[in-house]
Amino acid sequence: MEAAATYRSDTGTPDDPDDHDVRVWVLRAPAAPRTARELAVLDEAEHRRLAAFAQDRDRALYGFAHVALRTVLSALTGVAAGDLRFTRAPCPCCGEQHGRPVLVPAPLEFSLSHSRGLVLIGTASTPIGIDAELVPEPQVVEELTRMLHPAERAEIESAPLHDRPAVFARLWARKEAYLKGLGTGLGRDLSADDVRADLPGWRFTDLPAGPGHKAAVAVASPAPRGVRIHRTLPTG
Repeated sequence: MEAAATYRSDTGTPDDPDDHDVRVWVLRAPAAPRTARELAVLDEAEHRRLAAFAQDRDRALYGFAHVALRTVLSALTGVAAGDLRFTRAPCPCCGEQHGRPVLVPAPLEFSLSHSRGLVLIGTASTPIGIDAELVPEPQVVEELTRMLHPAERAEIESAPLHDRPAVFARLWARKEAYLKGLGTGLGRDLSADDVRADLPGWRFTDLPAGPGHKAAVAVASPAPRGVRIHRTLPTG
């Protein structure tokens, strides 16, 4: 079941206003790590997280993703990438300050996801969540499917065996995008919501993620929203 929202591709810098205020960057991280000069825009917390990764590959992906996020938000807000400041919204589950990340101040909402060389950045005027998932091995599908909504489980289990990993990954990407948009993360019961179609107040769009991945964006909205896809970072 496909989302009602539409998307279009656009490789240019997002400087022309239109009705596609939901914007998504689908990026492939380069193999080479970011230079020290490029990484200088990250804040102290990001540098600590970067240093904590044990694998060079993971450090390179994290560095690229967070520099890319700051590049996008800088282009959209007019604030220098290194001057952007972030905080956390209150968690809907407990009220503590560990909900979704937000800009300070917050002229727009954003979400970031990265997985095995794929980086997704989403921005909108309302809460947004984005997620990319590797298509998993069959045993992972079998283990995690039981945690989902009954209707989602039924859709996965009704698919041919060779198709189940892809069906699962599509639904899981939608689920994670929605939970990130809410700000609960996996603190919310995974069986509580059926994300095969839009939910009240939320719109889902599956994204083109290339072989081996499934991806989705969830946006808080009472009506369908167009999604503009960018495949290169803003320049200038």
